[in-house]
Amino acid sequence: MELQQLRYVVAVAETNSFTRAAQRCLVVQSALSHQVARLERELGARLFERTSRRVRLTPAGEAFLPAARQCLDAAERAAAEVAAAVGEVRGRLAVGVIPTVAAADVPAALRELHQRHPDVRINLRVGNSLEMIEQIKEGTLDVAFLGLPATTRPEGIRNVELARDQLVAVVAPDHPLTAHETVDLARLSTESFVDFPAGSAGRSQSDQAFAAAGLDREVAFEVPTADLMVQLVQQHLGIAMLAATYVPRFTGIATIPVTNAPSRIEYVAWPRTTPTPATTAFLKTLNIPEDLINT
Repeated sequence: MELQQLRYVVAVAETNSFTRAAQRCLVVQSALSHQVARLERELGARLFERTSRRVRLTPAGEAFLPAARQCLDAAERAAAEVAAAVGEVRGRLAVGVIPTVAAADVPAALRELHQRHPDVRINLRVGNSLEMIEQIKEGTLDVAFLGLPATTRPEGIRNVELARDQLVAVVAPDHPLTAHETVDLARLSTESFVDFPAGSAGRSQSDQAFAAAGLDREVAFEVPTADLMVQLVQQHLGIAMLAATYVPRFTGIATIPVTNAPSRIEYVAWPRTTPTPATTAFLKTLNIPEDLINT
């Protein structure tokens, strides 16, 4: 069993195509197919069902795929550790960010990392805080920037609090609420809302605040990103609540402080296992003390 064969299997599984997998791996399709067939003979089981229309994993393939990924990750980690031992940082760095990250300049941190360690391959993903916590635990994310209600802490992972913030009401510039210097949740509960999807951390902080105040509210639109949320607010389709430090990047809206607003805490988080050299290097660009990175 060879690492290249494992790479081919993972590529076919992720693309559902031998043709696309060969293109991804920069190899002719016949060579890729031959190596996969050779591995199947060695294992004594078919990993893929092949038809004229599609390629999909067999039950044996489903069982084999997670272990194949772990082997590839371990091989890459071993190479990165050897490089680090001679003063080089290389390997893969998977970074997750919430759409409303405000406590860190992620592009600037990535630029600094790339300038110092150009051999690090960076995979940047945008996601939900709760999902990214699980991805850190699973090892599919190396670092993530999270935003959670003040009542929730990231469990089972290393983390450092970056900033605390309160939510503000976001409305169209000519909305009647702009006549008020401040507003409370009771007044906001009479409005229709644009908010993040139910179950997300971004949504939970508002839901918990209204529930704690004994108030109901109508969420007329659920959207995945703050950009789209603001666009709907601009069209008078509802109001929103976003972190005070995040909303200044938008124009064409008005913000109003909320007297009993929910709070949000932003964290940078990484696995409990020993961080990779690339993870350590990236956390250092954020000025995370080395003793915290490894404890």
